[in-house]
Amino acid sequence: MAMKRLVITCYLIPLLLLSHGLAWADTVPKRKGRAPLQIFILAGQSNMQGHANVSTLDSLADDPKTAPILKEMRNADGTPRVCQKVWISSVGCAGDGYSDVIEQTGKLTAGFGASPSEIGPEYTFGIYMEKRLNKPILIIKTSWGGRNLMTDFRPPSAGLRAFNDYTLTKWKERGLNPDQEAAKNREQCGVFYRHMIEHVHKVLGDIQRVAPEYDPKQGYKLAGFVWFQGFNDLVDDWSYPNRMQPGGYAEYGQLLAHFIRDVRKDLSAPKMPFVIGVMGIGGVNEGQKPPQSNFRQAQAAPASLPEFQGNVVAVQTAPYWDDDLDALQQRWERFNATRDQVAKKDPGLSQAARDEANKQAMAANFTPEELKSMKGISNGGYHYLGAAKILAPIGKAFAEATAKLQRPQKQHNP
Repeated sequence: MAMKRLVITCYLIPLLLLSHGLAWADTVPKRKGRAPLQIFILAGQSNMQGHANVSTLDSLADDPKTAPILKEMRNADGTPRVCQKVWISSVGCAGDGYSDVIEQTGKLTAGFGASPSEIGPEYTFGIYMEKRLNKPILIIKTSWGGRNLMTDFRPPSAGLRAFNDYTLTKWKERGLNPDQEAAKNREQCGVFYRHMIEHVHKVLGDIQRVAPEYDPKQGYKLAGFVWFQGFNDLVDDWSYPNRMQPGGYAEYGQLLAHFIRDVRKDLSAPKMPFVIGVMGIGGVNEGQKPPQSNFRQAQAAPASLPEFQGNVVAVQTAPYWDDDLDALQQRWERFNATRDQVAKKDPGLSQAARDEANKQAMAANFTPEELKSMKGISNGGYHYLGAAKILAPIGKAFAEATAKLQRPQKQHNP
């Protein structure tokens, strides 16, 4: 099935009232002899969107840890595999104003990342869930880059946002009215939480639009939710002025606990398995010092709450970071900075001469093996280097964690 890419106006559907009058439940009746459609919701910001260009897939082949994953991702002829039992609706917004929603639908394959030439965790998540369950699957992915949990994804039960003294002082230093700024910020609270819930309801209201082979008599089950977000909160020193101190991100953990409760309530799935993808940018070593150490602790905290035992798990993504790729990227950035400075000193150099100089400089600074390895990088460190070698194992880890949380659930009539 060919991927469909649609642009539709953002919708505002009340969370508890759907146009067709159905009350949602974590399962609906299935027809005897057919397994219910397993529905998984993937949500977050840019790293859930996925910025690993498909050109970086080759890099998985050179590492014995990731080579088996690549075999699952590709056909014998090297083309990306199309999952025959997995459909997806992937949605995010286009434009600076986020007034439009871009939706891609179809059978899961490469290209459901931040652009049709990129992948995110959804690809290997779907591949390994299909392999493990051997049942029809629908992935509903909602992800918007640059969105935080403090405001954008703020869950309803967290209430209106309060502003700390540090933020109020910063507003005053900039000549802004704190009351007006607070009011504007509060208007944005929860906007993307609502977009997320609304899109899930939209897909559930007409599953055949996304998965044409779905039979309503077959039924479905909301089988899991994966949350992969956090960079904008991590770097927000206004909202978290004590982030360099232990407990400095405690409010993030509290908000995430509210988020889990509210998602389950708004989707009528009180025990839906929930996986938290803990930010791992910079790898394991980076997580030994603040602010990363404090933030990762706050992200994982909800999984230890008594009410979430056995149905919420935190997956550390730092172990999948590639230190060698990271070091190579940093060397490349320093090399480019030096090369730009040299070019400015001789602006009259012809393009042919410039290309030859660049070629010689690259050969002098990087081995052929290193130049080959750099093809496995397509973005910055904040996007896990845009490396499929990092994101593919993360998607697999999310699938494995979700599968471990699976348990039989009572069916409900709509």
